[in-house]
Amino acid sequence: MSRSHNLTQPPSHPYPERRLRRAVVAVAVMSTLTGSMVIAATPARAAVSFEVESLDGSRNNLSRPTQGQVGTNYARVGAARYADGRSQPVTGPNSRFVSNRVFNDVHQNIFSEHRMTQWAWTWGQFLDHTFGLADAGTETANIPFNAADPLETFTDTLGVIPFTRDRAAAGTGVGNPREQVNTVSSYIDAWAVYGGTQQRLEWLRDGPYDNNMANNAATLMLPGGYLPVRSQRGNASAAPVMAVDGRLTANPDRARVAGDVRANENLALTATHTLFAREHNRIVALLPASLSAEDRFRIARRIVIAEQQYITYNEFLPAMGVALPRYTGYNAGVNATLSNEFAVVGYRAHSQIHGEFTAETQASRYSAAQLDAFRAQGLEVEVDGADLALTVPLNVAFFNPDLLPAIGLGPFVTSLAESQYRNDEMIDNQLRSVLFQVPVPGNPGCLDGPTLPQCFTGVVDLGAIDIERGRDHGLPSYNQLRQAYGLAPKTSFTAITGEATDAFPAGTGPDNPNSLDFLRTADIDGTATVVGAADGSTSGVRRSTTAARLRAVYGNVNNVDAFVGMIAEPHVAGSEFGELQRAIWTRQFLALRDGDRFFYGNDQGLTSILSTYGIDFHTTLAQVIARNTDVPAADINPNVFLVPDDDLPAATCKIAYRVVTTWPGFFQVDIALTNQSGAAWNGWNLQWQFANAQNFSQGWNGTFSQNGASANIANASWNATIPPGGTLTGWASTAPGTMSRALCR
Repeated sequence: MSRSHNLTQPPSHPYPERRLRRAVVAVAVMSTLTGSMVIAATPARAAVSFEVESLDGSRNNLSRPTQGQVGTNYARVGAARYADGRSQPVTGPNSRFVSNRVFNDVHQNIFSEHRMTQWAWTWGQFLDHTFGLADAGTETANIPFNAADPLETFTDTLGVIPFTRDRAAAGTGVGNPREQVNTVSSYIDAWAVYGGTQQRLEWLRDGPYDNNMANNAATLMLPGGYLPVRSQRGNASAAPVMAVDGRLTANPDRARVAGDVRANENLALTATHTLFAREHNRIVALLPASLSAEDRFRIARRIVIAEQQYITYNEFLPAMGVALPRYTGYNAGVNATLSNEFAVVGYRAHSQIHGEFTAETQASRYSAAQLDAFRAQGLEVEVDGADLALTVPLNVAFFNPDLLPAIGLGPFVTSLAESQYRNDEMIDNQLRSVLFQVPVPGNPGCLDGPTLPQCFTGVVDLGAIDIERGRDHGLPSYNQLRQAYGLAPKTSFTAITGEATDAFPAGTGPDNPNSLDFLRTADIDGTATVVGAADGSTSGVRRSTTAARLRAVYGNVNNVDAFVGMIAEPHVAGSEFGELQRAIWTRQFLALRDGDRFFYGNDQGLTSILSTYGIDFHTTLAQVIARNTDVPAADINPNVFLVPDDDLPAATCKIAYRVVTTWPGFFQVDIALTNQSGAAWNGWNLQWQFANAQNFSQGWNGTFSQNGASANIANASWNATIPPGGTLTGWASTAPGTMSRALCR
């Protein structure tokens, strides 16, 4: 989900009435952060009795005040890997060649097997634009484009995929390995909302723009409830820099201004920026007018930062299947600096993004002229009585910020409640081939699916760029990166993918387009679906295995690029990730939590704000949406990262988890497993992630096993059968903590 240069993270994908089915039921996503420690700080002002966090990340760590600050180098977990030991990228197969054989989804939609919504990739990108952006360079290293590739279906009149190397950090890349610079702070500090300089923040706040923050209002400037355009103050040239591309290139003054330069990359991101700017202003309105504007601003900012952190660690990460040990307080010895491995490999989950958004609302919100204008842009407009579905192709959502107020923030965020794509090796062509490209005129109906190549004459491949960025940054190979994270290297291509063979079937091969064909697809219950159907599939079988195509591309497992191998791994049970990606996320998000002096668990004024003004940062993303849009709370799933239960078939099992007693260092739980299907079970299995690094000490009524945080209880010999409606109860005492993301099968 990372954007280490000026391309954005995964884009997105909704669709009308695309409901997923499931055979497993998530029954527990519980807070894992229970400890807190208050560190005294010198009051900044009378009403603000807590230290104010810097905008640029400086002085977060008092012993190392520049750690994680804007303009410092990314950290490294493994050794740098350059061909010359200093700066020259290692060679490898052409990255578009790899993309055509490994990332190409041939327009087959495969959705999350854990019913994750589009809020997952959207929140991931919002975070990415909070803590990571590499300093772009000027050294051209374009990716050659081979129009004669038998697997190529797109036209590229330029003949190359543009690529520029990121700038080398000062003093690196000559006599020592080249390093790269992070241009934002390495903390979860709502950078995307407020930015990292006083100048940008002053422009964003209501009031005059005169280099005097003292006369600014406490609120952020939101004309009509939306982010301001660069020309809002009259002189667009004096407005903060915002990245522009695609449609916005012709009219850059229409770019919306936010804390981070990438806020216009896609509508989901622009919507999230808008949502939290509104949340800031909502909090300001709750504070007494007797406080100074600066005090009200600082209090609101403190709450918004804590909210971003709280949602990340209590909703986003548990839903993604990342279980962290219990928080025990701020640790000044932990370096929160973003790692190169995380930013350039681990945090890229571009396959999760689908090619469209579908907003469902009332037809009465729009005039006939507005609907015609939507159609002219390439939107699909479906009117069903009083109801309306607006489907926005992802390409139309790129750098098109004026479309958000035209649709409305409330209706648009409903599209993010739809299921996102599965996190795997396949990437939608709107990212893999035409990222940010402007389509040829006069053909708005070909902006998605098999007709997509007809719309474009240039190619920008985000998957290929992901490979090249890893080489540019001197990152380890796939197996080297596994070893850097304490994982054993893989000795075969089938070991990487978990498949049975790395041989091509007769009549196919790495240069035969039929090797990519889907033979079968299935829904979340394993029921067959129609191959090529837009909705419902969460798995598929292709004519050739991913392992066979990897072997054809790389020849030797030790040659596999880290990004490619990582996304080809099968998922760890209960997680959206394979082993390597989960390990990268776990390590980085632990550091971002434990090494942040302003993490919400360390308080820094939050208790004082609650006791004095009654404002609590403990919130869900659903509550933030309900408070700041016209979408009723009743219409929002309490956990917006998961598809609502009422959009799924009736659960076949139920789990009741209850702590019955605790004593120092341990607790005992009862777990009741109920068969809600219409048939008797002959064998059962309960899986979950332990959130707080605890271990079983004893258990009964089942067979217990554990691998790290992954825990499992299978039936014992005497209780394998559970009749319809029957309940079986047990079972265990463990070390302190909570269960996270339990699944029954």
